[in-house]
Amino acid sequence: MSKEKTQGKSGNTFLNALKKSNMTAMLAILVVMIIIASIISPYFLDIYNLQSVLRDLAFIGMIGIAQSLLLLVGELDLSVGKMACLCGILTGMLMVNVGLNPWLCLVIGLVLGLIFGVINGMIITRLRLNSMVATIGMQGVYGGITLVITKGKAVTGIPADTQVLGKQSLGPVPIPFIICVAVLILILFMVKKTKTGRYIYAIGNSKEAAKILGIKVDRIRVMIYSIVGLISALAGLLYVCRLGSAQTAIGEDWPMNSIAASVIGGVSLTGGVGNPVGALIGAAVITIIQNIIVLFGVNSYWQSAVSGIVVVIAISFSSISDIVRENRQKRIKLN
Repeated sequence: MSKEKTQGKSGNTFLNALKKSNMTAMLAILVVMIIIASIISPYFLDIYNLQSVLRDLAFIGMIGIAQSLLLLVGELDLSVGKMACLCGILTGMLMVNVGLNPWLCLVIGLVLGLIFGVINGMIITRLRLNSMVATIGMQGVYGGITLVITKGKAVTGIPADTQVLGKQSLGPVPIPFIICVAVLILILFMVKKTKTGRYIYAIGNSKEAAKILGIKVDRIRVMIYSIVGLISALAGLLYVCRLGSAQTAIGEDWPMNSIAASVIGGVSLTGGVGNPVGALIGAAVITIIQNIIVLFGVNSYWQSAVSGIVVVIAISFSSISDIVRENRQKRIKLN
């Protein structure tokens, strides 16, 4: 085996070890958190509380899985929350104000999310805009449209039969969490078992190198944004079904929590490293922290502060991991 191949293999081994150790560490932390929470609060292991945790985890988890796809190519979407909210509002209006079949309305809502995602992707790729700047702008667009068409009022009267998706369980497991796991399986299959998945990691490692290899980089990026839009719409619609109304506050903290969940789970902010499974693990960490705050009767406003602290810590560790990885790669090349 040539020296170059040996060095490349060593680099890949190191990256895989770094990724696995990060996920293992997060799993260990998650288990410790569950044990501590069950000891200090007698209500944590109550079946009703556990179902509430899984239901909350489903929404952060779905958006986190979607966000992890973008982070893998070195981009992000800060409009996921407002996009989900607008899809939920429009779907609710079609159900209540127009009187369309509620299940058809849910399908239309998903299609709208897909379209919004394509719009985000096209704006970013065609105009060569920074994803953070562009999606901050689109966040304002989606949020503004929501306020204009609702005047800040919730859409009430969502049909009871669709509320089953957000409120009911299959056995002890809430339906939203089951749907979240199904989303994870589909995304994981795409990332690990298809050419598209390999292209995603290649683009995250180097867009220019991916272009040289003949990968349609912009096409893949638009496709990812469309998937993010679809999953965001799904989460938004399930949340509407859970509340029984479409409210303008849906998804406000989803952008920050989704980024935090992905980074906590080992997805690099610079792209090319990580796994959607890690995003769900990170979402579980955030959800349990928030649940503990509620169980201890801490002011709900502290949830935002704690989430912000978690984001800062997660990003700090991610940056340190990126620096360690880059230094390791440089040493490999020098040797």
